Amino acid sequence: MFSRKKSSTSPETAAAPTALEKKLSEQAAAEAASPPAAKSLTLAEATAELAETRNRLLRLAADFENFRRRSTREKEDASKYAIQTFLEKLLPVLDNLEMAQKAATDAGASGALHDGVGMILGQLHGVLREAGVEEIHAAGGPFDPALHEAISQQESSDVAEGTVLKQFQKGYKLNGRLVRAARVVVARAPAQPAGN
Repeated sequence: MFSRKKSSTSPETAAAPTALEKKLSEQAAAEAASPPAAKSLTLAEATAELAETRNRLLRLAADFENFRRRSTREKEDASKYAIQTFLEKLLPVLDNLEMAQKAATDAGASGALHDGVGMILGQLHGVLREAGVEEIHAAGGPFDPALHEAISQQESSDVAEGTVLKQFQKGYKLNGRLVRAARVVVARAPAQPAGN
């Protein structure tokens, strides 16, 4: 059925090596015939080369150890803070649930719906605590710019200057790292009358 053509490679039709190929093969043969000259080092040169090689090896080992530690720390941080983006999206929902419960309580509502929202909030707070989320309680404490965002100041003679008077929005930390600062009103000393 199918016929195979026999390749006709005869010595006459084979391509002859070019001049460049001949020259390269001659150089390769010459290099193979003569072994490379051994480098003779003095004792001082050999000792210096050994010390340099040892120092490079020590630096390489130190670099590897630093890399290993950094990789381990980054891996731990990645797993520790993996839910941070999700938490940032969940916090407004949590705020709305808390506002709904407060509004129902303020309106004097009671019953199954009020109790159900309270149970859902309790359950959500428990799950967040287990994941390493903690609330920042600001009201009544000193203002801390690392944890609080001051949205205004209010004169007050009842508390010391720099004390948080009101908290408008809760702040949260995830495993010790700030996720959202608490939004607060900070007390300032009352203005002195102009005549004094």
